[in-house]
Amino acid sequence: MMKIQPPPKYGNRITILSIEGGGIRGIIPGVLLECLESQLQLLDGEDARLADYFDMVSGTSTGGLITAMLAAPNKENRPLYAAKGIVPFYLEHCPKIFPQSSGFFSSIINSIQDAGPPTAVLDAHLADICIATSAAPTYLPAHYFTNQDKDGNIEEFNLIDGGVTANNPSFVAVSEVTKQIAKKNPSFKAEAIDYSRFLVISLGTGSNKTEQKYNAKLAAEWGPLSWIYYNGSTPIIDAFSESSVDMVNYYNCVFFHAMGCQSNHFRIDDGTLQGDLASVDKATTTNLNNLVEAGKKLLKKPVSRINLATGLYEPIQNGPSNEEELKRYAKLLSDERKLRLSNAKAA
Repeated sequence: MMKIQPPPKYGNRITILSIEGGGIRGIIPGVLLECLESQLQLLDGEDARLADYFDMVSGTSTGGLITAMLAAPNKENRPLYAAKGIVPFYLEHCPKIFPQSSGFFSSIINSIQDAGPPTAVLDAHLADICIATSAAPTYLPAHYFTNQDKDGNIEEFNLIDGGVTANNPSFVAVSEVTKQIAKKNPSFKAEAIDYSRFLVISLGTGSNKTEQKYNAKLAAEWGPLSWIYYNGSTPIIDAFSESSVDMVNYYNCVFFHAMGCQSNHFRIDDGTLQGDLASVDKATTTNLNNLVEAGKKLLKKPVSRINLATGLYEPIQNGPSNEEELKRYAKLLSDERKLRLSNAKAA
């Protein structure tokens, strides 16, 4: 059994994994995560799990559910799921349950219902958090629950999908770590915030940026109903979720570029999805299998970075593939873990 990774104060890096929302398109980061975990297993043994290597794993909506699958502990205090279990879970449950989307999410939530104690920060049950982060407007109902704090006070929560504000939760994760360092959390042992120590992997679920299915002339004639539903799509939700993702990506790239550590931020996404592949709930067996293939193809595509002048992602000339870059990150994560274990033992 793998040893628990010591905190960042024993190493050189602070490691973050971010997984976006996107309904059934969560299959795509599922493929990417399986690739990363398999590389870690080649380096450190078949018991290696992603949760053994990251100081923080953040996720929104479907990404939040995947985060719970990867990080929630079982009775042996090991992650409930290996990364290779994510895609089969989607393939097994989605065709049976969609379009009753809540049933699919309930399948995941039921599997983590008794997975250890409530979360430490809010003392809220993990099941409530999972239901709330996946409560996508127009697809699933908002989630209300109450929670009793340590002083016996009852807190009320009225929540909807986290993707409304942070469909790409990577910068939220960076901010949370920053808060801990600023509070002098002894686990980080840092006198000042050094962002060059941050190592961030940000996984998208794909989008249809190349399709350009909306334009100003068309939208100018829409009323409220057309903004909510038009030709099988939800324009207002698409606009909010994709713009949120794009702005966070831009901030991250500017941020890491300014710190002189661009190579510490690895973003994988596919903006070329079209038709059913870009849907969040088209759960036919054919489309689900096509999403798996889209994830495999994405691994073979070259690493891309934002052009800070245009805001568009462009392939790195003569750069590595996403799969090759995941292998590089696996080595960095493995080395960091070994360093921490060695330093903690010597302390």
